[in-house]
Amino acid sequence: MTTIDHTLDTKGLICPEPVMMLHKTMRQALGGEHIEILATDPATTRDIPNFCRHLGHTLVDQETLDDGSYRYLVQKKQV
Repeated sequence: MTTIDHTLDTKGLICPEPVMMLHKTMRQALGGEHIEILATDPATTRDIPNFCRHLGHTLVDQETLDDGSYRYLVQKKQV
């Protein structure tokens, strides 16, 4: 079981706000910590994986929930 260190509820927000909030949380998080992101904007299915790929973080999990919203689990890279 993965420990969730930070949870971002970005439901109802549209691009670029979810990624901007993730960026801010990443600056506060320690290397190796896990951030859960909950979102409703379909653009996050592209933006969050791209964010991780470009900045070297790990997208641990990505899923569409029963209510049609999205859930992501990102691990901050170790520095």
